[in-house]
Amino acid sequence: MSEVTYREAVRMALREAMTNDPRVFLMGEDVGRYGGSYACSMGLLEEFGEDRIRDTPLSESGFTGAGIGAALVGMRPIVEIMTVNFSLLALDQIVNNAATLRHMSGGQVSVPVVIRMSTGAGKQLAAQHSHSWEGFYAHVPGLKVVSPATVVDARGMLLAALEDPDPVVIFEHSGLYNSKGEMPDPPPKVDLSTARIAREGTDVTLITHGGCLQRTLDAATALAERGVSAEVIDLRVLRPLDWDTVLASVARTHRAVVVDEGWKSWGFSAEVSARIAEDGFWTLDAPVRRVAGVEVPIPYPQHLEQASIPRTPQIVEAALQAVGRG
Repeated sequence: MSEVTYREAVRMALREAMTNDPRVFLMGEDVGRYGGSYACSMGLLEEFGEDRIRDTPLSESGFTGAGIGAALVGMRPIVEIMTVNFSLLALDQIVNNAATLRHMSGGQVSVPVVIRMSTGAGKQLAAQHSHSWEGFYAHVPGLKVVSPATVVDARGMLLAALEDPDPVVIFEHSGLYNSKGEMPDPPPKVDLSTARIAREGTDVTLITHGGCLQRTLDAATALAERGVSAEVIDLRVLRPLDWDTVLASVARTHRAVVVDEGWKSWGFSAEVSARIAEDGFWTLDAPVRRVAGVEVPIPYPQHLEQASIPRTPQIVEAALQAVGRG
């Protein structure tokens, strides 16, 4: 075991992928000489050169389209979009091209492109850099959408995504880059199909992903001090969702709380809650509860920003309501 940061885990994956496969290259704004906006590619330009670490113009649609084109002819591009909000400038390329070309060509072409982007609030980067659009991309058939919350997944999911013949969108929460965790030696292989039970429990299931995982685990610890045993599921993969793990947990605990940093209305938490109601209704002993972002553009002031996203006390309160103690 060795302790590494989340950004170091991403860098490990980038280095390993480019060392092992000459088709892999990284492209995006400031990924080269600057070392990446979150320092994930620091030092890789000197190691692999400008052909494989490519600084791009400030044109998300342009360089995302170039990445898709490279994937179509057999390369394995990693497109880094600085922040999820900027990915909206590349929606046409991601949603209308990457996600659809296999289907529109009748299976004649595949698009093995990996698109990485930071997501989420907590760094005082204001509304145009801090939103959570995971639910939007998870809505789109033809994309795989993953949300690694641990250093092991940050490394392993990127490598697994590069082996996938179809487009994979990876959401890296900006609040996780400085977080640390244990990396086994050798690191385990990670798949893109299963959720993970991060903590076992018997009274209520807490379902979350990405940047909300640690807050949810902290809530489970606080609940245990009050005599409530909470099971925590780290979804990890948002499309396709691992429903077997979710429904089996809810069947054991008979209660569920969904935690998501995105907005509640029409959001990811709504989809998860609806599916539990559809497929697991008769196992429930209480309504599904949701803890989600306040429906405002993410504020800049720190106290307002923290008030706008799910916090541990809110998760605890929702769980207590689910078990009839709220």
